[in-house]
Amino acid sequence: MVRNKLLLGLLSALLAVPGAYAQTMPAGAAQQAANAVDPASIQALKDMGAYLQTLKRLRASVDLTGERVLADGQKLQHTATASLDVHRPNRVRAVMHSARSHRELFYDGATVTLFTPAQKYYSTVPFSGTLEELARKLEEKYGVEIPLSDLFTWGTPAAPVDTIESAMNAGQDFVDGDLCDHFAFRQRRIDWQVWIASGGKPLPRKIVVTYRGDDARPQSISLIDWNLKPAFKDSEFKFVPPKGATKIEIVPVKSK
Repeated sequence: MVRNKLLLGLLSALLAVPGAYAQTMPAGAAQQAANAVDPASIQALKDMGAYLQTLKRLRASVDLTGERVLADGQKLQHTATASLDVHRPNRVRAVMHSARSHRELFYDGATVTLFTPAQKYYSTVPFSGTLEELARKLEEKYGVEIPLSDLFTWGTPAAPVDTIESAMNAGQDFVDGDLCDHFAFRQRRIDWQVWIASGGKPLPRKIVVTYRGDDARPQSISLIDWNLKPAFKDSEFKFVPPKGATKIEIVPVKSK
């Protein structure tokens, strides 16, 4: 049981890599009302979400940078990468790499599997539902987060925009050569920014999240690359245990 709990801790760290980055506002932006909700910025977020929901097959790759805050307030920066192959409505494979771990997640519409290649441990549980439902249930029951799980909820009732307290257009920037519209939002204890590709394919190319609940204001940064015509086969969503792999039971998180 101790080993199972340790594995769950490792598996639940799929996205536990916060990031450091400071964006300088364009001239004049500071004069905008700090708590104003710009309707055009909200509409841009809705348009992005609506477009994402039209994508049935995609591959998204992300470079993650994050900050861990020590007890004395000092920040340590860490990096990781993740990739997602998605076939809506109910198939996903996620691969997560960092210097400390390598984790994989498979969902074929009937079974979800968490796998740690280094230890060759895997946990499998039956599940049927959409990707948005999968992301929610994994986090609620097992404390496991799927990288970029917001991709499954943007543009759906699960991601309401009426909780946004502040929304502004912060101008334009280039992200890896792509001209993007830069928007900044405030929700509850989080400030977040998104750079959305200009033109007919409003894909999120960069996301920065600042955690205001911590006085140190740690940040996470995600740089996202997209392949909208991936060549993967549906067979890759089904986990096949490699030789020598050991199946273990995943332990649900304790209810508070």
